[in-house]
Amino acid sequence: MEPLNAEDPVGIGPFRLIGRLGVGGMGRVFLARSAGGRTVAVKVVHAQLAAQEEFRLRFAREVAALERVGGTGTAPVLGSDTSAEAPWVAIGYVPGPSLRTVVGDEFGPLPPTTVRSLASGLARALVHIHAAGLVHRDLKPSNVLLTVDGPQVIDFGIARAVDTVSEGGGLTSTGAVVGSPGFMSPEQVRGDRLTPASDVFCLGSVLVYAATGRAPFGTADSGVHATMFRIAHDEPDLTGVAPELTGLIKACLAKDPAARPSAAEIAETVQVADPWLPADVLAPIGRHAARLLEAEAESGALAATGTGSTALPAGDPTPPTPLPSTAAPAPRAAARRPRRTALVAGLAALAVAAAATVAYTYRPDPDTGRDEQKNRAAGETGDVSARPAGIVPGAFLGAWEGILQGSPESPRETARIEITQGAAGSKSAVYVQVTENRLCMGRSRLVSADEDKVVYGESDVTTSVPAARCTPAAHQTLTLRSPDVLEWASGAAKATFRKAPSGPAVVPARFLGHWSRIPAPEVYGKDDDRFTSEVTITQGPVGAPVISVIDGYPRTIDGVITTEDWSCGTTAVLAGVGDMLILGPSTRDTTAWDRECQEGLSRFLVVDKLNGKDRLLAYPMLDGEPNEYHRSS
Repeated sequence: MEPLNAEDPVGIGPFRLIGRLGVGGMGRVFLARSAGGRTVAVKVVHAQLAAQEEFRLRFAREVAALERVGGTGTAPVLGSDTSAEAPWVAIGYVPGPSLRTVVGDEFGPLPPTTVRSLASGLARALVHIHAAGLVHRDLKPSNVLLTVDGPQVIDFGIARAVDTVSEGGGLTSTGAVVGSPGFMSPEQVRGDRLTPASDVFCLGSVLVYAATGRAPFGTADSGVHATMFRIAHDEPDLTGVAPELTGLIKACLAKDPAARPSAAEIAETVQVADPWLPADVLAPIGRHAARLLEAEAESGALAATGTGSTALPAGDPTPPTPLPSTAAPAPRAAARRPRRTALVAGLAALAVAAAATVAYTYRPDPDTGRDEQKNRAAGETGDVSARPAGIVPGAFLGAWEGILQGSPESPRETARIEITQGAAGSKSAVYVQVTENRLCMGRSRLVSADEDKVVYGESDVTTSVPAARCTPAAHQTLTLRSPDVLEWASGAAKATFRKAPSGPAVVPARFLGHWSRIPAPEVYGKDDDRFTSEVTITQGPVGAPVISVIDGYPRTIDGVITTEDWSCGTTAVLAGVGDMLILGPSTRDTTAWDRECQEGLSRFLVVDKLNGKDRLLAYPMLDGEPNEYHRSS
């Protein structure tokens, strides 16, 4: 990054400029921060392009399309003004080096497990881009950034507006060739209409570069036209590509677009390693991400107190993202069945290679954090031989729980994180969050750790109740206050967490057993005995369905109770434990489910005494009266 010069503005829209990131064909790129402290990259269009009305119209259309793109692997659009004198767009800043820098300058070719993870991550990003109606058109190593949480694709779509303008000031003609020599598709070389399949071909070329440090069809050094001819007519040079990767890469580099797999098929088929990057690459990325998070937090605190030296207007458009929202997932690209055959055939070599070696899963030792490679054949280390020891201080290990909304006596939203030992980049923590109608669980990736602070990056969703209602948790920062208390922060959300039980059997004995509804004739009248509710609570860990409920009711038609009885069976997942049990939303038990049954809300359970006997109180996680039960066995 270079410092701002005298000609640069101090701010663009609501963003305060920090420095220059570079100059490209479209314009200047600045590093900036929002009023809430979020770091962004602001691209400002060159004056000569902004003067052309046709470019402005296309640029506005592209930005509108980009704003529809959302999901893992893509940097979000956080603001724009396409009608300004100098049109601009702000995109989330990605704290990581490019694939070109890592492979070409710093580390060299990446191991096969990392290349497979790269393929899956880039494919997932392309799914979101294609679902928004865009074709990237310029997927190349310099447009792929590597982060702790996975690869990120940048500069998608914007290039299309820029590339429609020729050097002479007019729009390029139909059939003009747009792209980067060495990482183009055959249809780009021919000037044909591009489809998402073009990006898949470019993905194949990027994977070859990641695995070998070379483009599969040579570089422009040998002549642009010669390179383009080889792309259109020759087979790729896969010298040095590991055998387990060649099938996938050959499928992507098929000359016929219809023969290539879709991005969705690649994402669904290729698995991601954990951690996904070699330790030598991951460690400096993690340190840089941690410094960025700390800088964002400090900047946000200054803005909130009004003590910053360059305060911006209120109403930050880019608040840091809190723990998971209920936003619907990005639509998935439709699978193309004919192409799946090519992908499955292409992955056959990968499966054979995997079967020929001893299976290995990286699981750090809970005491030392070291990976002893106990499942490796003698003398075999593979891609994980250089894993560092765990970095989490012992005081943080274990489970922690807190209340995000409500009170200790009546929680409305809770969160839990269970921390195990691990190296930077490992998914070594499990988080759980519960609201009145949703439970989200996932594994969080460790970014950094020191004596009094641990930072986790974006998480994978492993459990969502109801299904498909959770999005990955945002960055979480944990600061130790005492042996039993820590402060938790995720974006603007903050809470105090306390030590909680962990392990395979965490349900207190007082909750275990069978419970029956306490009769309430004052509520149900003469039909009280037909309103039944039986609860069974079993032992288990957080994340397990430890409770089952069978409710019985008389059927009612137009307010009149009939002679027909029906029953509803539900189960619920344990999400928190201590003085009370926190349970996610109840879901149907198909063995006892009538047509009029309904699934329920999240609950918390308390055991007290009534007339000297145990009483179970089941409260909904909103204002409401509890159901009351006595122990039946």
